[in-house]
Amino acid sequence: MKRKNAKSAAQYGALSLVFACFALPLLWLALASFDPNADQIIKIPGKPTLANYVSVLGGPENLQGFLNSLLLAGLQSVVDVAVAFLAAYPLSRFQLSWKRHFLYVIVFMTALPLNAIMIPVFKLFISCGIQNNLVTTSLFMAAANLPYGIWMMKNFMDDVPVSLEEAAWVDGAGKLKAMRKIVVPLMVPGLCTVLIYVFTAAWGNFFVPFILLQDAAKFPASIRIYQYFQLNGLVEYGKLAAYSVVYMVPSVVLYALTQQFMSKGFAMGGADR
Repeated sequence: MKRKNAKSAAQYGALSLVFACFALPLLWLALASFDPNADQIIKIPGKPTLANYVSVLGGPENLQGFLNSLLLAGLQSVVDVAVAFLAAYPLSRFQLSWKRHFLYVIVFMTALPLNAIMIPVFKLFISCGIQNNLVTTSLFMAAANLPYGIWMMKNFMDDVPVSLEEAAWVDGAGKLKAMRKIVVPLMVPGLCTVLIYVFTAAWGNFFVPFILLQDAAKFPASIRIYQYFQLNGLVEYGKLAAYSVVYMVPSVVLYALTQQFMSKGFAMGGADR
C-alpha cells in the first residue's frame, strides 16, 4: 500500500510539474498584457490597462501580418486536407502493389527535417521567380506537411467500414457519389483533426516565411512578433504579451470549434484493426 501511494504521489507530482510548465507562462501572458510596466516577473498589474492591446490591434502592420498568416495557414490547410483525403482513399481502399513502398516514402518524408532542405528550396524559388509570394510559400508549406496529413488521414479512413460503400454501390451510386455521401460525412472527425494539425503548424511557422518572403508587407504574424525585441536588448514585455495573446486566438478558436470532432478523430485513428 505504501509503495502504491508513493507511486501515485510521484505521478501526481510529475503531472503538477508539467502543468506548472504550461500554466505559469500563460499566467504571465495574461497578467503582463494588461500591465503598462510589465517585466519578466509574474505580478498583478498595479493599474490594469488595455493600452497594450490598443497598440497591437491599432497598428496596420500588425493587422496585415495577421491577415497574411490567415492566408498562409488557411490555404495550406485547405490544400493539405483535400489532397491528403484524395491520396488516403486509394491507400486505404485498394490493394496496390506499390502501396507498402509508398507508405515507406511517406514515413521517411515525415522524418525529414524541413530546415535541411530550405537552402535548395530557396535557390529553386529564386530560379523560378516565385519567391516573395504568399501563395507559392503557402503551397510549399502545404507540400512539406502533406506526408503527415496523408499518414493521419489513412489511419482515420481505415476505420470507415468498406461495407457501407459497397451497399451504396449496390443501390446504384457511383464511386464518387459514395465517397461524397458516405465516406466524407463519416470522415469529418478525421478531417477536423488533420485540419487543426496543419493549421497550427502553418500558423506558428517562422522559418519558412522568413526565408522565402523578403517584403515586410508580406510578413506573417509569426515574424512580426520580433518587432518588440529591440537591438539594444530591451523588450517591450507588455506589448509582446498582448501580441502573443492575440496571436493565440485563431488556433484556440479553431480548436474549440472542432474539439468534439477531434476527440472522435483520435478515437478513430487509434482503433484496433
